[in-house]
Amino acid sequence: MMLGRAKYLAQIILVGAQVVGRAFMRALRQEFAASRAAADARGRSERPQSAAASRIIGISLQEAQQILNVSNLNPEEIQKNYDHLFKVNDKSVGGSFYLQSKVVRAKERLDEELRIQAKDEKEKGWKAET
Repeated sequence: MMLGRAKYLAQIILVGAQVVGRAFMRALRQEFAASRAAADARGRSERPQSAAASRIIGISLQEAQQILNVSNLNPEEIQKNYDHLFKVNDKSVGGSFYLQSKVVRAKERLDEELRIQAKDEKEKGWKAET
């Protein structure tokens, strides 16, 4: 009698674990698919060089613009906002090192985008001359 109950309990636990395992795997596959779709969409919205810069630096162009509060790629405005945000987030004045590092990464990303744009413009000018 006791052996029958133990066997029945073991079967319930086994079936429960299988159900939870399947649900977990299904959720994991959905998350991977959503992540892949988001990465593909992000890659399509940016030029190949720009998308590569986003992957290398780890921050998208849009996120960098939001962090530094710039709507267009004006080097003077970027530098002004960077200087201000870097100073107010300095740890010695009670700021956050994490936020300061985000500001630095945003500036690096925008500088890279400016470099890419300058290179593209130079190549277009060079092709127009030939």
